[in-house]
Amino acid sequence: MSTATLTALHDDSALDSAAVREARIDLAAAHRVAVWHDFSEGIYNHFTVAVPGTNDRFFVPPFGLHWSEVRASELLTVDFDGHTLAGEGVLQRSAYCIHAPIHAAHAKHAAVLHTHMPYASALTRLEEPQLLALGQTEALLLDQIAYDEDYDGLARDWSEGERLARVLGEKTILFMGNHGILVTGRTVSEAYDRLYSLERSARVQLHALWTGRPLKSLSAAQVEKAQRQFHHTPLHDAASVRYKPGHQLHFEALRRLLDKREPDYKD
Repeated sequence: MSTATLTALHDDSALDSAAVREARIDLAAAHRVAVWHDFSEGIYNHFTVAVPGTNDRFFVPPFGLHWSEVRASELLTVDFDGHTLAGEGVLQRSAYCIHAPIHAAHAKHAAVLHTHMPYASALTRLEEPQLLALGQTEALLLDQIAYDEDYDGLARDWSEGERLARVLGEKTILFMGNHGILVTGRTVSEAYDRLYSLERSARVQLHALWTGRPLKSLSAAQVEKAQRQFHHTPLHDAASVRYKPGHQLHFEALRRLLDKREPDYKD
């Protein structure tokens, strides 16, 4: 796989369905709102989503686009061998080497979001990087986190992505030691909501630490109860409407804001 401009080897028009279109739009939206939320590194880092109806390819923006420029139609379709199947532009090597092995590892990793967002990434620089059980939001994330404390340089080959996939396993959040954060989900909305909650939790933890005052942690029983309630009790009681999970409601709200402010993300 080369970082040179890659020409399309195949056309993915046969996959042009409503689900594929929505996946493209959601991925473009995630890049745009990540800029609002200060998760982006300009043109660096990478968000990807598996192409619906396939098990061997994903969408990713061409390298060089600022995240505030990403549009649904500009996404590359890339297979697990690093070939660009559709779209024009450069495939960043680390985007392929990190994301392809993780997409390939488990179906639940359909959306893979890698950032160097400041607060969670600050934790990865600490001798003890763990997210602490200090409050409710953290409690709902703790069982999803894997920690990789063995920084091994830039992700420039497939073996590094395979190593990260092994550390992540079936969890959905990876603290990449001395590096950044990787979050996955079955959909872009699930992954982005998780990413958002993680950064907010890391921010609150750092602010609490900065006070220099003693921390008040939740007990294991309190964490278990919060997680049980989160997974097994309804978010709302609107029986007259189709139930939607919180992550979907959150992301739909973000897309409504985008529709008003930056509607070209859907182009």
